[in-house]
Amino acid sequence: MLQDADALPQLIGDYKPLDEWQAHINTLFYRLRGDKLRTYYQTFASADYRLAHALAADYFEQVTKREKARGQGREARGESKDAPPPSPASLAPRLIVLELGPGNGNLAACFLSHLKTLDKDGLVYPRVRYVLVDWEQSILDGALAHPDLVPHRDRVEGLQGSVEHIAGVADHSVDRIICSELWNDLPTKLMARNAGEIEEEYLRPNLSEMLHATIQDWSGFVRAFEAKDVERLKTFPAFLDDLVWEKEFRKVEWKDVPYRKTITEFLKTIDEQVLVPVNLGAFATLKEAKRLLAPDAVGFSAFDAGTADPKVLNDPDKPCYGQFGGQYSFMINFALVEAVAKHLGLGRITIEPQREFVGRSLNTNVITLMDLLATHPSAGPKLQSWEQDRLVLKTIKALNESYESPYSRKLDFPLQDKMPQEERETLNGMLLSLKRNGVPDTVAYLTEEELATAAPDLEGVGYDPDTVNVALTAPPSPIEYHHFTCK
Repeated sequence: MLQDADALPQLIGDYKPLDEWQAHINTLFYRLRGDKLRTYYQTFASADYRLAHALAADYFEQVTKREKARGQGREARGESKDAPPPSPASLAPRLIVLELGPGNGNLAACFLSHLKTLDKDGLVYPRVRYVLVDWEQSILDGALAHPDLVPHRDRVEGLQGSVEHIAGVADHSVDRIICSELWNDLPTKLMARNAGEIEEEYLRPNLSEMLHATIQDWSGFVRAFEAKDVERLKTFPAFLDDLVWEKEFRKVEWKDVPYRKTITEFLKTIDEQVLVPVNLGAFATLKEAKRLLAPDAVGFSAFDAGTADPKVLNDPDKPCYGQFGGQYSFMINFALVEAVAKHLGLGRITIEPQREFVGRSLNTNVITLMDLLATHPSAGPKLQSWEQDRLVLKTIKALNESYESPYSRKLDFPLQDKMPQEERETLNGMLLSLKRNGVPDTVAYLTEEELATAAPDLEGVGYDPDTVNVALTAPPSPIEYHHFTCK
């Protein structure tokens, strides 16, 4: 089946399992568009700080609790309870924190900055070795260049390699592993039961007829695409947005798929012909976490969009993936991830809405700026794109009357190309007038107290306080950002 029935397919590859083509396209996407990621999507860690602060507070609490328990153990062994408090040097070994897929480095910078602030006695922060792991050196270089990492450079390093097998890190040597919005990019299959067999989706790539007509050296383009020859592909027109995929279903070749029994048992709970994601890349990171984490480690955390709800997973109309700039991004099947984690012997597994994790750290209710925008009476498809820009900037300006960020940041907000010139000048002036310690991003968390303080200014933009209050306590959406943790 073609995604675009009107496109005349021009084959550029053979049928392969979905996860194989996903890995192929992701490699091209990051090498061709890695410096323009925010043009296609933003994450909760791109510019906002609250997820990183919640992680730092949680880490500091768990490490200090563990040290206290060790101290009580020393007392039980007859060591003097009047001994002076430990020094950082006496608390060796170092605490290794791995961040898988570090993006632009903002999560690492905010995590370390907040950890240093919390650690007034210097018993945790001085021992931390923070390692950024990514398969693309250009991404690592960009992350390490984040200006807010400068004060922490003596304890931060980059490690190039696969997040599914992290070479150079010893077994059982790591205290904390974090990955934010990484799992959705890792290899994923779509599987379903059909007449007693388990089938998976295969894809075959084509190029749109329109773009095909502009490429003179067609065989050269196909060879470069197959070889992932990025330098050669850069000499051709941009093509990722013009890929057309044919789809078919074939019986799963289990010799190439791990956790057959766990996957098969899970699929028995799903109706026939209902596709569900099988997040193989996520499973691989869990297996690697099992190898790397120390016995008393704080543990592993992943943040991503998906569901663990059996009813949602059994819905044939659920959105299994989205496409951003040509790249496939999958929802996470947290129920199956949990089953695989148990199969691997990982314990103390929890799955909770991400905003619950952030709100618990702040001891208040939180919503995102996008949640707030969705409550506006005019929000939705009836607004033109530039009118949506205007609503976003007016909302941020209203919030900034009372919002105070601990970081100074210029809001990265490219205006739409197509808008009336007078509106462009007005919105550009509004953008330039925003304070640097205001709301840092369009993907940012807002607290109940901040919204209450800004309520009069938000009402001036058209928001209804009662509707906003309902959003603060609304149950999670069917597919929501979750926090998965295990030890």
